[in-house]
Amino acid sequence: MTGLRAARTAAALVIPGELVLVLCLVAGVRVPGWALAAAEAAVLGVLLLEGWVLGRLYARTRSWRETVRAAVPVPVRQLLLHEVRAVGSLGRWALRREHGVGAGDRAAPYTGPQTAMMYGLLFVAVVETVGLAVLVPWPAVHRVVLVLDVYGVVMVLALHAACVTRPHVLRADGSLRIRYGALFDLTVPPDALVSARVEHRFPEGRLVTLSGDGVLDLIVGGQTTVTLELNRPLDFRRPLGARGRARTVRFHADDPRALVSALRQPAPP
Repeated sequence: MTGLRAARTAAALVIPGELVLVLCLVAGVRVPGWALAAAEAAVLGVLLLEGWVLGRLYARTRSWRETVRAAVPVPVRQLLLHEVRAVGSLGRWALRREHGVGAGDRAAPYTGPQTAMMYGLLFVAVVETVGLAVLVPWPAVHRVVLVLDVYGVVMVLALHAACVTRPHVLRADGSLRIRYGALFDLTVPPDALVSARVEHRFPEGRLVTLSGDGVLDLIVGGQTTVTLELNRPLDFRRPLGARGRARTVRFHADDPRALVSALRQPAPP
């Protein structure tokens, strides 16, 4: 583990420096030859160290999956997984296919409060992309900025597509799957649900907010509309991988009354 920590520390120190050097070269700043040589030597040293650490981990686990899990921090893995799932949602969105909604299940959309905001962000991102393409005079800088701006536009669309194609799902067996795109996923078993009610609230905080008394708020557009009381705490995973436990769950549904009414109906045997 000492070697793994050393490899992570070295990467955290060298990668930002390499990015700064690349930006200087792109901007036309004259960099001394010794600085370029030192930077390349540092990168080569980090790559060799990373390869050595990965080799030791693989020799111990004999599994590339376990090796990646040990070498890559959980938040980094979760972010990459979210991005892959979000980009994949663009195809589902184009084909009008929902994820995880089977025969006999009931989908409950939740994107109403944020749709205008997401399209507003998309408009701003497109305007920024076009504006910088016109204003930036240096070809190299223009290409770098264009790639970053296009990536931003795609990710805004992908986040919205993930939310549209991954609605809440009331399954045929009475369990409720509460989601927010590819970032959050919690299943409430039917035997854990004590009560469900429509309750419009406007809590402050991030997307996933957990209070000290076990109240979980999954906030969409600054609001929640459905409150679930549970008879036992349920474990859930935050977007970056941290774990939490909630005994009360508050989330948003575009049609909360229909969802609550369906939740109150007895599940089929």
